[in-house]
Amino acid sequence: MDVFVIPIGRDRYELYCESSTDAETEEPVPPPVGVIAKLRHRVGAMLRAAEERRHGRGTPAADVEGKAAPAYKRLQDRAFDWAVRRIAEQRLLWNLRGQTTAVAVHPQDMEFDQVLTLVRGTLRRDHERHRRWLFVDGILFLLTFVLLGPFFLLIPGVANLPALYFGFRAVGHYLSMGGARQGLHHVMWTGKPCPPLGELRDLVMLEPDARDARVHEIAARLHLQHLTTFFERVAVRHA
Repeated sequence: MDVFVIPIGRDRYELYCESSTDAETEEPVPPPVGVIAKLRHRVGAMLRAAEERRHGRGTPAADVEGKAAPAYKRLQDRAFDWAVRRIAEQRLLWNLRGQTTAVAVHPQDMEFDQVLTLVRGTLRRDHERHRRWLFVDGILFLLTFVLLGPFFLLIPGVANLPALYFGFRAVGHYLSMGGARQGLHHVMWTGKPCPPLGELRDLVMLEPDARDARVHEIAARLHLQHLTTFFERVAVRHA
């Protein structure tokens, strides 16, 4: 697994990775039993649908005649868009859960010891952040599930979106914690210098159009399909 150390300014870095779902195949699994298992199954279905939308294979909620979708379908469509953004943000940690080795692809002017310190420091902060939010969103999921569940049972075909929202967040934080813990304690890291990454260091200072063109060109050289979107998001956040 390749983890890219992306420079955001002179002394700021973000970790980034890409993976394709095209080669993934689903094996038959027994029906989920219990609230938590059903929630994880539902989240998994949302992730697959959101990834299809991310890669342009999904379609927005609308009927076959092209009429406007019902309000709850439009709300569900927005939830998918939100899921796509969360997937992009947590992809690295979720993918780390099943890894025992990883390559930190870094700018050529960084020593590997510096890179490893950066990677581990980032993973520690991520673990603590997701641990806190797991507690918060877990409590909110239980409250919305228990308090709003009976109300939504009276409306056939309409999901308990508040509970699903907080449940999705709680599961996401749980998976992210597992990935951060795996990366800290069980992954053997190696380094790989990559000269094009160093060219990203000063691009935050450029105007958006010029920055987008330069990042797009570097992303094409590195064969990173979504790097431009990622860089623009973190550049705005650190502006």
